Amino acid sequence: MTELATHLGAFLREHLPRDRNASHHTVQSYADSFQLLVCFAAERLGVRPCRIQIEQLSAPLILDFLDNLERERNNTVGTRNVRLAAFKSFFRYLEYHVPACLDLARQVHAIPMKRRDEVMVESLNRDELRVLLDAPDPTTGAGVRDRAMLHLTYAAGLRVSELIGVMCTDLARPHLDTVRVTGKGRRERVLPLWRETRSALRDWLRVRPDNTGHDHLFLNARGKAMTRHGFAHRLGLHATTARQRMPSMAGKRIFPHLLRHSCAAHTLEATGDIRKVSLWLGHASIQSTEIYLRSDPIGKLDVLAARLPPAIRKGSFKEAPDRLLAILQDARAQ
Repeated sequence: MTELATHLGAFLREHLPRDRNASHHTVQSYADSFQLLVCFAAERLGVRPCRIQIEQLSAPLILDFLDNLERERNNTVGTRNVRLAAFKSFFRYLEYHVPACLDLARQVHAIPMKRRDEVMVESLNRDELRVLLDAPDPTTGAGVRDRAMLHLTYAAGLRVSELIGVMCTDLARPHLDTVRVTGKGRRERVLPLWRETRSALRDWLRVRPDNTGHDHLFLNARGKAMTRHGFAHRLGLHATTARQRMPSMAGKRIFPHLLRHSCAAHTLEATGDIRKVSLWLGHASIQSTEIYLRSDPIGKLDVLAARLPPAIRKGSFKEAPDRLLAILQDARAQ
């Protein structure tokens, strides 16, 4: 039997950041996945988490855990697949460090990713977006910060991890006309900013505390870097305010990635070029951007206008076999 704790610790603390050059966000996501799995396995096996052996993480146990995510925690299929990807990465690491687990690794790798429905992405229209951006109170420091965060997230189409990772030095001084963003796969991109976005950022920089020792652009109430959960919480507060002012938002779920979706939808509407949307969002492949084509009504209208409607021959009631029509024909003949 092989102790899990030693190898899992080396995988998270050494292999991912040193050998794979994984980002802090990736390491944190993998750690969250294993924390959930270890707690589930400890309860199932009736042992303390530190006593779990690698051989006890069998493929059936992992499958039960993945099903539990959907059934008990109401996680989506996408979240289930993210957790499974973390487990497969760990067992790929074990193939080279614990040869005795080769057969178990083969079984885990055989677990398929679950297919999911490709639903259309949601987005806010321009009026709804304006109400949301104006929701933060500009008379408070938190409101000025939140307004700048919302504006930058939408204008640059940022993921939450990208937003909270923006440093003060990533803004082009003194005009704040561009921002440097580091996205997935450590791919960098430089994006221009609207005048309104630059104005919101200047307002925040005027009141941003300078003695915190943190270089992150956006700080929380404790003077530390803003977190994913912190941004989601602030967005939820402003979404409640926006729903009161805009009735059409009442039935919409406002979540952090919705601002990125809205940026993509509006950019596609303005340019009509999916390649420009892909470059703006920092996608590794244009295939990741094609989901926005399915929800673009303007593009579909162009296709419809370019096609000719089918020539349908005008119908006739002559010699109709319907009994009611036969009665009517007799009535007309009288």
